Amino acid sequence: MKLITKKWRKVLNISGVKLIFTVNMHVIYEQLLILISTPLYIIIIGVELLLSNYRQIKTYTWKDTTANVYLMLLNVFLDLLVRSIYLLVLTYFFRYQVFSFTDVFVYWVMLLVLEDFLYYWLHRFDHEVRLFWAVHVTHHSSQQLNFSVGFRSSVFQPLYRFIYFIPLGLLGFKPLDIVFMYSATQIWGIFVHTELINKIGWLEYILVTPSHHRVHHASNPKYLDMNMGIFLIIWDKLFGTFQPELRIEEYQPLKYGLTKPIENETAVTIVFHEWNNLRKDLLRADISWKEKLFYIFGPPGWSHDGSRKTSKELRRIENGEIEIIVQPETRWQFKS
Repeated sequence: MKLITKKWRKVLNISGVKLIFTVNMHVIYEQLLILISTPLYIIIIGVELLLSNYRQIKTYTWKDTTANVYLMLLNVFLDLLVRSIYLLVLTYFFRYQVFSFTDVFVYWVMLLVLEDFLYYWLHRFDHEVRLFWAVHVTHHSSQQLNFSVGFRSSVFQPLYRFIYFIPLGLLGFKPLDIVFMYSATQIWGIFVHTELINKIGWLEYILVTPSHHRVHHASNPKYLDMNMGIFLIIWDKLFGTFQPELRIEEYQPLKYGLTKPIENETAVTIVFHEWNNLRKDLLRADISWKEKLFYIFGPPGWSHDGSRKTSKELRRIENGEIEIIVQPETRWQFKS
């Protein structure tokens, strides 16, 4: 019994040392990214401020920018708390890797492409499942679009984000490299939050651009839940969630934020308003368990009586495919 105990202690000690080393290396990598990206952030935000003031466009407000920084700090704090856990989980699955890369270039290119592909589905489920939308909604709650909105984080996402990247560990990608690549692509994700850059030629066919991401942040029916990618736009084109930005002559001007803005925006309501709405729906006494499950795992906007609208329903209304009938028992009539 003593021999077994000593053996497990040895294993735990070795695992603990490896984990501490991995975390420390990740901190070094992350610090390097911060040293590179921070001056860029300062420059681009400064330029954006100057240009917006010159053009007399109200791109920034103190209240909105403060909220962006506040949400970023909450996200970073939570990420630091759970970092050891998700690195340990990724390390566990990495031990059962099914591939071993020999070419460094192929390794990093494949990691970029596959992680971007998995992030697309993470982001898509954040939009299409109300439970996850309650987390992600904070990022879309701003009624403006500027570089600082890129820092407006989904606070609780670090609690489950790593689950989507477990396949990367099984495919032979090191946990430290997975987290590093995520941080690197997020830098690009911040740069696409702007109104000052127009379409950028042939890159529009490959990369997520500011034009694509303006669509993603718009609450116009045609634009809702579109352009989910963070680096490559090809996934949206493959899986039917791509929508180009249209000229005002072709469609409505872009309107940013939520379809129903937060009524009383405070430090608490920004983070918890959708959780509170979800709680109210689940506490209803006039709905079944099946309907309660739909409120949790159905799309945002779903309601048992049709009193609210999903993004798909809003598009169908806009296209004239659904006609609203003002009757208590029947909310919708589908045109043939």
